[in-house]
Amino acid sequence: MSLSPLAERLRPKKLDDYIGQDHLVGEGAVLRKMIESGNISSIILWGPPGVGKTTLAKIIANTLDRPFYILSAINSGVKDVREVIEKAKKTQFFNHPNPILFIDEIHRFSKSQQDSLLGAVEQGVVTLIGATTENPSFEVISPLLSRCQVYVLKHLEKEGLLKILDLAIKKDTDLKKLEIVVQEYEALLRFSGGDARKLLNILELVVLAEEGPKIVITNEKVTDRLQSSQAIYDKNGEMHYDIISAFIKSIRGSDPDAAVYWLARMLEGGEDIKFIARRLLILAAEDVGLANPNALLLAQSTFDAVHKIGPPESRIILSECTIYLATSPKSNSAYEAINAAQELVRRTGDLPVPLHIRNAPSKLMKDLGYGKDYKYAHAYKGNFAEQDFLPENIKNERLYKPQNNATELKIMERLKAWWGKRFE
Repeated sequence: MSLSPLAERLRPKKLDDYIGQDHLVGEGAVLRKMIESGNISSIILWGPPGVGKTTLAKIIANTLDRPFYILSAINSGVKDVREVIEKAKKTQFFNHPNPILFIDEIHRFSKSQQDSLLGAVEQGVVTLIGATTENPSFEVISPLLSRCQVYVLKHLEKEGLLKILDLAIKKDTDLKKLEIVVQEYEALLRFSGGDARKLLNILELVVLAEEGPKIVITNEKVTDRLQSSQAIYDKNGEMHYDIISAFIKSIRGSDPDAAVYWLARMLEGGEDIKFIARRLLILAAEDVGLANPNALLLAQSTFDAVHKIGPPESRIILSECTIYLATSPKSNSAYEAINAAQELVRRTGDLPVPLHIRNAPSKLMKDLGYGKDYKYAHAYKGNFAEQDFLPENIKNERLYKPQNNATELKIMERLKAWWGKRFE
């Protein structure tokens, strides 16, 4: 068998061979148009592991015939960045197109490392392509982010994964020598989780464990092989999403023991503490919500504190927040309300704002009835005056529905006192 991994052997060289991300590189899509024009700006590719970020960067460089420099944020520093920039500057005198600098896991670059890129990107010395599995709004400094277009890559769908699987079996130099029959696909697809690299790694793992020219792949074989070789934790993707899912669901399910266990698994695996703190912040709003509004404040304080303190002491702060959220009463009413509101907006379109609550900064607007008959709540008893705030067509819609917990039962009492039958 070849020494290079199957995923590397099958890496496509041309855009037409690239599978997935049709919203970006399909016919007429925005990134494809940019590549075909030959004029590409600095970009950041944001998406989960194994969806083709590195491959796409290499295809762009090949298609445009640009020099291609690649740095990994894990083992590169400011010195490495400056060396690449100096090399790029030297080519400017020979009318060469500016090189592409690809930085994998750019979210792991410190502020000073990102600062070192700014001048070269701004002056066009290099075209930056950054790859990240984390939200660049959190992890990429604003001056650099403002100079880049952000494109979101998605998990591959079943159709794309099956294409990759078929391609591997029929086209790979080593695999096509064997008679491989995929009798069942479900386990391969389930364990890959939309990650093409993981899918190919699993396929290769199963094939290497078999003997003989004919290999029949079943769900049982895939499951058994993975269980016998599963890593404890891979913060770069293998079990990353499964562990964080278990962590979130344990807190949502009000089990502090399980929640702290999964927290420990992440910490022992070297997970980024900022990643954990962000998930706690989201969870405080989505799952604890209005049942305990203080949860969001504590999660925000946790987020700020771990940034200031760092490991190993930050584990105590994360543990405190985890236990607090797990033992808090739960409500997803705010999450459900905004989902319902956005669905209503998509369904009903841009309904006009009622005249009495429109802004009326000019005489003309006032003459047109803007702001007329508006009731200023503070001028009424109890600081409340019943009036319509929704557009006429949807004025009876209920979006926020308080749930059965102590805090929201009190909210419901107030709403009933104000609005009567509307909240019964």
